[in-house]
Amino acid sequence: MKGGIDVPKVLVVDDAVFVRTKNSKLLSENGYTVVEASNGIEAIEMYQRETPDAVLMDVTMPQMDGIEALRRIRQIDSSARVIMCTALGQQSMVLEALKSGARDFIVKPYQPEKLLLALKKQV
Repeated sequence: MKGGIDVPKVLVVDDAVFVRTKNSKLLSENGYTVVEASNGIEAIEMYQRETPDAVLMDVTMPQMDGIEALRRIRQIDSSARVIMCTALGQQSMVLEALKSGARDFIVKPYQPEKLLLALKKQV
């Protein structure tokens, strides 16, 4: 694992502070090291600096959306493990994300167990 000997590192990317905080708290409580970004541009910078084991990224964000950030992260690291978070009714975005290299997706609002399960499959 890139994040350390036994502790997987996850980059949580969402423009909503409360979502980032909630996800970071959940992941920290379940043994993950967490780093955060608030948009796609920050996500790319943090990915390069922190080399996380997985990325949990919102699709809809200002400045650069999650799909474009996903594409750029995959250009940097073709083996990047990115899980996209989408709102209900964004099926076209899900297909676009999967075509762009996302490993998985979860639909908001999601149960904490669903998030942890999706992440566990990746790290």
